[in-house]
Amino acid sequence: MTRLIALLAVLTLYISLAAYGDDTPFRPDPGDSAKVEPTAALKLPTMIDLGSKSCIPCKKMAPILEQLRAKYAGRAEIVFIDIRENRKAASQYKITLIPTQIFFDSLGAEIYRHIGFFSGDSIEAHLSALGAKP
Repeated sequence: MTRLIALLAVLTLYISLAAYGDDTPFRPDPGDSAKVEPTAALKLPTMIDLGSKSCIPCKKMAPILEQLRAKYAGRAEIVFIDIRENRKAASQYKITLIPTQIFFDSLGAEIYRHIGFFSGDSIEAHLSALGAKP
């Protein structure tokens, strides 16, 4: 009986820690998908696209992300993270399907999440809603 109670206590603690893990937002380096470092707050509105270099929708989004990165330089961050190279980010952001785009406001709070291919116009609409102008 004592073992059962101890086992239940350990399981309860494990489940609570898993459910309420560290939600510190990341501030990825836009130029290197392998570098992901935690930070207290993001300074610019940010869209992070989590995917893979081998995923078809991700490949279709790559030129769109490059155009938007240039168009919004200094006003918003557009970041791609390859989750096959950076599994920590996949776990941190609770990624279940790719590509997944996550939008953060300038304080680092997650505002919107989308799964699947996302058009440039749709991304721009969300960036605009966060106050980023081209």
